[in-house]
Amino acid sequence: MNYLKKQLLNNFCIITLNRPEVKNAFNAEMIQEITEMFTSINNEDNIKAVILKGEGTGFCAGADLAWMKSMIKYSFDENILDSQKLWDMFAALKNCHHPLIGQVHGAVFGGGLGILACCDYVLAEEKTKFCFSEVKLGLAPAVISSFILQKCADSFIRPMMISGEIFYTINAQAMGLVHASYLDNILIEDIVKKFSDNGAEGMRETKKLLNALHETPHLNDHMRLTTEAISKLRVTEEAQSRLQKFLDKK
Repeated sequence: MNYLKKQLLNNFCIITLNRPEVKNAFNAEMIQEITEMFTSINNEDNIKAVILKGEGTGFCAGADLAWMKSMIKYSFDENILDSQKLWDMFAALKNCHHPLIGQVHGAVFGGGLGILACCDYVLAEEKTKFCFSEVKLGLAPAVISSFILQKCADSFIRPMMISGEIFYTINAQAMGLVHASYLDNILIEDIVKKFSDNGAEGMRETKKLLNALHETPHLNDHMRLTTEAISKLRVTEEAQSRLQKFLDKK
């Protein structure tokens, strides 16, 4: 991997976007690396959660300008294929089996906001800037819009997407893109503490269930999905061990 760094800390997988010279803007190679990384870690059962962060002064500036310049001569069909690869990247992030925790700072522009929308929990440095900058270039936040609208209400997001206005962590929290803020230089260990007491299987199955419920509009299907999920978990070694420890304290 040329543009990603991966390390393990107490069963937490830390993945770092590593193109600091362009504020971690993504190009075709980085998109492919992210897709492959988040597909492969689904098979790593030892992972409790994944933390995604950015190297350097900002989390992600969206699409790389040099990559965008190369698309000027693309045909419509070539643009479709290229955009589908971008969709595949976001889908790989969204469908990661493990809880995905985003740690952001500096600036999150354009497609970087799509990455945030695929995270289950996002911590942002208080002074972080956010912007749907696509309209400034005569484009639209098209591919990311589906993932954004799964996370945020249209009434919050629509004015920001259409205006291209810069907003900040406090606004992103109100929209539902960010779930907690920090002053500066938060330690990975502090993030890990928030989730380390939870059961890995319990968190994975909770994420799986929520994704399934979002995709299924019928209440009868909800009954089946929820009752099957809790019934499956109740008999796992993880749940029985943790329940017994809890009961022993009473």
